[in-house]
Amino acid sequence: MVPADAATYRRMSKRKQTALAGATLSEFEGVRYLHLGTPWVQGAMRIRKPRHIELEYVQRMMAWMLWRPTPQLTEGHAVQLGMGAAAITRFTHQELRMRTTVVELNPSVIEACRIWFHLPADDERLLVLQGDALDWVRDPAHLQTADVLCVDLYDHEAAAPVLDDADFYAACRAVLTHGGLMTVNLFGRDASFERSADLIAQAFGRDQVWVLAPTAEGNTVVVAARGVEVPDRAGLLARAEAIEARWKLPARKWLRLVRPY
Repeated sequence: MVPADAATYRRMSKRKQTALAGATLSEFEGVRYLHLGTPWVQGAMRIRKPRHIELEYVQRMMAWMLWRPTPQLTEGHAVQLGMGAAAITRFTHQELRMRTTVVELNPSVIEACRIWFHLPADDERLLVLQGDALDWVRDPAHLQTADVLCVDLYDHEAAAPVLDDADFYAACRAVLTHGGLMTVNLFGRDASFERSADLIAQAFGRDQVWVLAPTAEGNTVVVAARGVEVPDRAGLLARAEAIEARWKLPARKWLRLVRPY
């Protein structure tokens, strides 16, 4: 068993950090970008609107909101595996005001987000853990503790997800509460969407997996659920309209892009 405290995760992940690239920054037309020493974009923030989710694929990572009853969107525990530029973290913590946990292996990413990407200090609703996502989902202490799980795990080369096998996705399902939802960003020049989606379907059941159309950049977001009952089209549209009205996310567009797997 891996204890769920920050100091232990730092010790457990120390040997895994030796080859990690340092965080670097760029800015263009009012947007600040996070990199890991390469041109690949790991995240972004519009400097004058830090709570706005800038990248389209990151917006689509919030599509889980369609599968969750509108009154519950500000309730429960949101977990992010892979911080990026903390866009999802800022949104769940500051806009939805959910209890939020983030697991990020690379300490330079956490430091960059604290300094340059408006990541707030830990408080009663925010916990940032420097550690390995696989350790976190395998920890028995975390079984059925997450209502929302957002998975976006890429290294500096962005070739394929760094965790992408049957055991990992089964562990992800295990940390979700009944009715919990996971979104996964599938992207990378060496990635196989069909293989990854099949592994997710094996873990969650094919009837609990949905896919959004790829972005122009090639990011495909998969939504997977643990025991969710999907409302009819009118119900989904009502949820989408409520999301757009309150949080200005393009939820009706998500409805046009999503399909069962």
